[in-house]
Amino acid sequence: MALIDLISAEVVKVPLISKTKPEIIKELIDTLKAAGRIDETEPAYDAVLTREAKGSTGLENGIAVPHAKTDAVRSLTIAIGISPNGIDFDAIDSKPSQLFFLLLAPPDQSGPHIEALAEIARITQSRAFFNSLISAASVKQVVELFQEE
Repeated sequence: MALIDLISAEVVKVPLISKTKPEIIKELIDTLKAAGRIDETEPAYDAVLTREAKGSTGLENGIAVPHAKTDAVRSLTIAIGISPNGIDFDAIDSKPSQLFFLLLAPPDQSGPHIEALAEIARITQSRAFFNSLISAASVKQVVELFQEE
């Protein structure tokens, strides 16, 4: 399954209003709940925080990919959020994170989870694409950018 198949307006949040790492994670999980992609937020939230405790998923160049395996989902699920000013997500380059991909996968499905992480790594290599996403003024623009990618 391609990453674009998981992205729809309901799972994109522009701009994120949260200012801390736990709040960003909660806001993205709440987005999934509102979209009907998960039934309960607490198990998903706890799973992501447990994964974050093992090591930050804040990558380099303004990108963070908080993720976890949880029984809260039946298949790979994603939420995307943009914080134009960035927040401290304990990134490996110590810079603020602006683009967030929250991934949730069932414990028994490693393949799609790994493929999605690889696809995120590939598409975010383009600084032009990243800058277009960060500059997007609407959810619709974000979804269109992914459709064009």
